[in-house]
Amino acid sequence: MRRLALLVLLPLAGCFYPADRGRALEAKVDRLSSDNTRLTEELKAAREQLNATLPLIDQKVVEVTKALEGLDKAARRNDADIGIQLQKTVEDMAQLRGQVETYLYKISELEAALGRLTQDAEKKQLAQQGVDALKEAEAKKQAEALQRPVDKKEFLALAQAKAKAGELPLARQLFNEFMKKWAKDPLMGEAHYGMGETYFAEDKCREALFEYGQVLQGFPKSPAAPDAYLRSSECFGKLKMKEESRLALEELVKSHPKSEAAKTAKTRLAELDKAKKKPAAPAPAPAPKKGTK
Repeated sequence: MRRLALLVLLPLAGCFYPADRGRALEAKVDRLSSDNTRLTEELKAAREQLNATLPLIDQKVVEVTKALEGLDKAARRNDADIGIQLQKTVEDMAQLRGQVETYLYKISELEAALGRLTQDAEKKQLAQQGVDALKEAEAKKQAEALQRPVDKKEFLALAQAKAKAGELPLARQLFNEFMKKWAKDPLMGEAHYGMGETYFAEDKCREALFEYGQVLQGFPKSPAAPDAYLRSSECFGKLKMKEESRLALEELVKSHPKSEAAKTAKTRLAELDKAKKKPAAPAPAPAPKKGTK
């Protein structure tokens, strides 16, 4: 069941950003997301303050109304006392009105900041998509001019060599062609893994997870399967999915216990267990006050 859960998670982790479009911008928008969250929290707090102040204004209005209606009774009082009471009521109303205006101004500023932040994020995303599109177009031209081997193993080796050389968009073009030509071949597992590695090199973990998931679901006996588990664990870790990251390591050790990747997985699991058992560092002792020994 645990293995099934992991296999379900792998393709789902990539479905938010389809691999063929390259839309993941995980590392690039982290700061923008943090600012967005902070501004949203400030906006929420300002709205709560405004909502808390409005009833006070309503209450003051009621008090003023009652005061005006009861002037005939208050006429018996000293004129000076009545003047002081009315003056205090006017000052209270002015103070509350000032608070409301301050909250409204703050809310307006926060909404404007959120709007600018959203626009900046959208512009950066569009710009990145434009850069990716240009790279893919250039890679397509290079792929068209590149002579392909007829043998499937040589074709796959060419794609892997381009990926290793850092020509990632071109490598993706070749991996895609391989997958179309030899869709049922056992080498497809290595092709999907190679495709995942091109995305992993660009820190596009969701697209990479999609490809590693294809290896583990469709080609579990592929030589690339152990490394696909290991890379999946790393991707889950980068996405702050700690439980899934550990699960991938555990499944690797269980499914491929004699592989080199399993040795790495055991080491990482041991490190996780050690970190979990490590006691929290004691709080530093307070500094002595001046004048004491």
